[in-house]
Amino acid sequence: MCGLSGEYTFDGRPADLAAVAQMCDAMVARGPDDYGAYAHGSLALGHRRLSIIDLSPHGHQPMVDSELGLTIAFNGCIYNYKELRDELTGHGYRFFSTSDTEVIAKAYHHWGEHFVEHFMGMFALAIHERDSGRLVLARDRLGIKPLYYTEQGDRIRFASSLPALVRAGDVDTSIDPVALHHYLSWHAVVPAPYTILKGVRKLPPATVRVVESDGTSRDRVFWDLDATRDPHKAGWSDTDWEEAVLESLRVAVRRRLVADVPVGVLLSGGLDSSLVVGLLAQEGQTGLNTFSIGFETVGGEEGDEFKYSDVIAREFATEHHQIRIGTERMLPALDDAIRAMSEPMVSHDAVAFFLLSQEVSKHVKVVQSGQGADEVFAGYHWYPPLAGVDRADAVDIYAQAFFDRDHDAMRDVVRPEHLAGSPVSLEYVTDHMRRPNAETAVDAALRLDTQVMLVDDPVKRVDNMTMAWGLEARVPFLDHELVELAAQCPPELKLAQEGKGVLKEAGRRVLPHEVIDRPKGYFPVPALKYLRGPYLDRVRDALHSPAARSRGLFHDTYVDHLLADPNAELTPLRGNRLWQLGLLEMWLQTHLGETGTTR
Repeated sequence: MCGLSGEYTFDGRPADLAAVAQMCDAMVARGPDDYGAYAHGSLALGHRRLSIIDLSPHGHQPMVDSELGLTIAFNGCIYNYKELRDELTGHGYRFFSTSDTEVIAKAYHHWGEHFVEHFMGMFALAIHERDSGRLVLARDRLGIKPLYYTEQGDRIRFASSLPALVRAGDVDTSIDPVALHHYLSWHAVVPAPYTILKGVRKLPPATVRVVESDGTSRDRVFWDLDATRDPHKAGWSDTDWEEAVLESLRVAVRRRLVADVPVGVLLSGGLDSSLVVGLLAQEGQTGLNTFSIGFETVGGEEGDEFKYSDVIAREFATEHHQIRIGTERMLPALDDAIRAMSEPMVSHDAVAFFLLSQEVSKHVKVVQSGQGADEVFAGYHWYPPLAGVDRADAVDIYAQAFFDRDHDAMRDVVRPEHLAGSPVSLEYVTDHMRRPNAETAVDAALRLDTQVMLVDDPVKRVDNMTMAWGLEARVPFLDHELVELAAQCPPELKLAQEGKGVLKEAGRRVLPHEVIDRPKGYFPVPALKYLRGPYLDRVRDALHSPAARSRGLFHDTYVDHLLADPNAELTPLRGNRLWQLGLLEMWLQTHLGETGTTR
């Protein structure tokens, strides 16, 4: 929901409202319904609005509360805003709108920096105090909504997308070696605060940053995930856990119905999205719009899972939309999807989500999605080998299953001037896995994936691709209360039944067994896994372009080796190594305005 931008200066100069407007111009798709701007001395804010709650002009942003001396720009949704509004009304606050944005402003005035702890929802926001000049930036617990920034000595700029900051200019666009290392080794996961560009950073999840008028700032982390057993639940049976998980998910799904417009569901036909549909039906939702996407078979690999989504659509009598994408739509959509990426994303399903969102946005403005269940409930193949393993040995097992290459292999790929001086990705994972408050190696890996990998891969991908079409995606599996409950759950219950055992057993109370006991599926986009024809040409052109040669990221011998047999080398996560390199170059050439980006 929406896109925000801003500039805050520290040297007495007025903020550059024109630069803020340029950033908003780069985010029209995120907020096609309205545009607003605000300037007051050293601060300028801009906002592109996707109208979901309070569709009237009273919900316009940036929102100025003259009585409280606060101005706010906000992206996201606070699902418990009505309850908070009632509570704040009891404290004497008066409201001029029915929006969650105004509730945030009043909550900040009442609770100060601890206002974020009261929110159930997804958010990235900026609040400015008129009298003190203080600027407060914040991002939700699990990083569902993005917030990028660039700093110089005399100012900070921030926006909901990285390309928006680049659009405004005056950004160091050289490649960050640490981020490049993460991108090429950790399957394109680049943890905050890094991005691929040296001059752009992102606010970490669960963080409040307070920026004073003299440019000094401080960060406060307001939430962390405790992955230890709760002694109050020590006596719980398997059935107790299943019922608690189902009820917590039911509450999460119900919360995400809050909207002044209809809410649909992205239905893959897997357990996770099917559960969302089933629980919505149990909540009394009839005529629910559900959407599934499929592609043509390539290389013998099926391009759709309609047989499963059809089962759920029939079971719950949804208004189901099968979206079939022909090969002729894929190549043009590839360039559009890259333009929609705030950061380079190698997962093939980015294009699938882009095309799916395009079609879904013709019917609804809000959807619920099943992202996050695998990271929260142990659905991936690298978790079972960690069972019973000492945490000191867990890092190597995790890296072997997940990392695309180690530091030694990186030397064969990246030229020395762009290579990080140490195995930074392995170091990051090691530090995270050794943090306290994770009882076992499985707990530590799930916490890492939930708080880092999930944020900077699937969640970011869904946000970028849906918002490219003015579509808001809500993720009930990332309700923080559900995530906290799942982290307390004994690992063996999550690992059972080849992963997500406790969720599968909970699901049997809602779903047909053939959807639960099916083989694990993925979002298949065969044309981008098996590079050939125009897709291979597109990658070859990007890697051989003048811009790529000038940048000089990769060794020519390695690029030539991959191009000689483009589908020979797949990563442990079934990614194409050539696609990794080509996608990065295509993204850079697209967003840095370099020539030679299209055939």
